[in-house]
Amino acid sequence: MVYRGGRRPRHQPVQKHSPFRRLARTHALMTMGDAAMYGALAGSVLFSLSPDAQRDRVLLYLLVSVAPFAVVAPAIGPTVDRIPGGRRMVMQITSIVRALLYVMMAAHIDDVLLYPLVFGAMVMQKTYAVSKSALVPSVVKSEAELVEANSKLSLISGVVGILVIGPLVGIGKLSGPAALFTGTGIFLVPTFAAHRLPRDVVAAAPPRREERRELRSAGIVLATGAMALIRATIGFLTFHLFFWLREEYGLVQFGLAAGASTVGSMLGNLVAPTFRRVVREELMLTLALAVIAGAGIFAATSGGLITAILLAFVVNFGSATGRLAFDAIVQRDAPDANQGRAFAKFETRFQLAWVLGCLPPVFFTLPGEIGFLVVGLIGAFAGATYLLGWRAVRAGKPVPLSLTARARRGLAAEVAKRRGNTPEKGTQRPDRRRR
Repeated sequence: MVYRGGRRPRHQPVQKHSPFRRLARTHALMTMGDAAMYGALAGSVLFSLSPDAQRDRVLLYLLVSVAPFAVVAPAIGPTVDRIPGGRRMVMQITSIVRALLYVMMAAHIDDVLLYPLVFGAMVMQKTYAVSKSALVPSVVKSEAELVEANSKLSLISGVVGILVIGPLVGIGKLSGPAALFTGTGIFLVPTFAAHRLPRDVVAAAPPRREERRELRSAGIVLATGAMALIRATIGFLTFHLFFWLREEYGLVQFGLAAGASTVGSMLGNLVAPTFRRVVREELMLTLALAVIAGAGIFAATSGGLITAILLAFVVNFGSATGRLAFDAIVQRDAPDANQGRAFAKFETRFQLAWVLGCLPPVFFTLPGEIGFLVVGLIGAFAGATYLLGWRAVRAGKPVPLSLTARARRGLAAEVAKRRGNTPEKGTQRPDRRRR
């Protein structure tokens, strides 16, 4: 991956229109556009539905939104990465498509056609997130700034969300179409703003053997599994709190939990860069998992609204801290890998993990304390698995196989057995060490 610049002396001021600032401005506008849709749905549609109707709509959205990341993204992503300005073009396309979808949603705010349009807007949102991750390395001057840049973009999302979501929800309560037309106007701006982003090729050539080997190294595989479980926990907790708090308390209380989640993410992105300079990345990720596990188990034993809000804060704080540690591990352990292509691939996996984590609380509402316990157990399992694997790597031992790898190996063995390729009992297996 070719980084921008790299020859400007440190004492000179940052350029007023640096590539990163252009991306940050575009990202802030995209976040404002997303908030407009949430304001319209919160004010006039989603929160007025019965819980059973909400489950059907949310489940359909999750199933539809997961399709492009499971099928389309792995096939189209490499092609887009080889086109000059390909990821920038995708960002512009998603902005234009969302603006058009908002106009159509405003015309169908009270009928069943609204929901397919919402699903399409959500898919565009996730597509933008993947393209943004691929584009970040091209707007920083060196690898040393990559992790900090991702942290700043996450912080921008939180700040902009807090500032604009309240007014947009108010507009949505007065008129859902008005909030959507506001979002349409907002999305026209980042369409032009994204045009000024670099046209660099994210990945001109397919991944080399060295890149594939580094991205499949034990340290990155372990960190990827840990982060996937963290994202699944975020998805589970979000919808668990949504349905449980609505039934037990009300939507205002869920709004407080959502606000606490945003503040937790912002604080995590603020303190994580300093924390990283003090401790090793693996320890940083382990501590993030331990904090999530401890908070979930404590919330399960305590219960109550205040505990739920605090849990939302802590889990999102741990997620932000863990993500920064993960980015640093990939950057450190895969120096020969194309960072844009790698982060886009990882972001796709994490989006899938988030969707899978959302499914259980959408199917049925657990008691509050049981849901909190699930969060704690996932965090504890992820932390224990990662810590044991990390220690094995440091000791020079092979990393224990994951459940997926074990299932794959068992399936391969079963297929080989049915085909008659396995040796009979009592026969000696060939010694692979002699090869």
